[in-house]
Amino acid sequence: MFRLNEKLAVITGGGSGIGQAIATLFARQGARVVVVDLTEEAGAQTKAHIERDGGFSRVYACDVGNAQEVAHTFDAIVQGHGDVDILVNNAGISHVGTIETTDEEAFDRVYRVNVKGVYLCTKALVTRMAARGGGVILNMASIASLIGVEERFAYTMSKGAVLTMTRSVAVDYVGRSVRCNCICPARVHTPFVDGYLSKAYPGHEKEMFEKLSKYQPIGRMGKPEEVAALALYLCSDEASFITGQAFPIDGGVLMK
Repeated sequence: MFRLNEKLAVITGGGSGIGQAIATLFARQGARVVVVDLTEEAGAQTKAHIERDGGFSRVYACDVGNAQEVAHTFDAIVQGHGDVDILVNNAGISHVGTIETTDEEAFDRVYRVNVKGVYLCTKALVTRMAARGGGVILNMASIASLIGVEERFAYTMSKGAVLTMTRSVAVDYVGRSVRCNCICPARVHTPFVDGYLSKAYPGHEKEMFEKLSKYQPIGRMGKPEEVAALALYLCSDEASFITGQAFPIDGGVLMK
């Protein structure tokens, strides 16, 4: 079960954190994995992990918010490796602030990566998927898509858009065998979290880490590997009856 033998999977933001966990798990399950990240260096570690285990991986540098770069990159992927079976739109950035403390530049930056990036990458492949008889698109949303999260105005806005894009694509392409779902994680312990705490709370990292962990009633943050396991299921043939859905993986946040 849950094998992805010889399927071509493209993972944006696959160089670290959740994206890296998804990429390496998909490769272990037989997929040929293409990592798309801002630079080739950003994806090099993921590629090395996969190849060390005997898997296939390639890395393409691309700014997902740049239309020309996305078109060029995805054309190169298809020409070089064949039709894409799975697209995981994982690339994203965060932002801390209320509507009052979020300036226009920050708002545009979050929108450009988190919303426009998903739009551009999906548009680059969905027509090809539909023409060849199907494919799977999985978007990384957030529990912020479903509830209000304090001081995450721009981020919440962007992930709400990811959720509604997911449902729109699912409705438009269900008759053409393209499935589209999204995952809505609560806080997940990634290098991004450690970097954020170090920058925002120098000297108080441990205290703030415990506070952020306790936000989840289960008492800890999620692990990238746990999100990857859910992603594997949703992108596998075993999930062929599922489309247009949002899957929380939240340590009990939504039951509060």
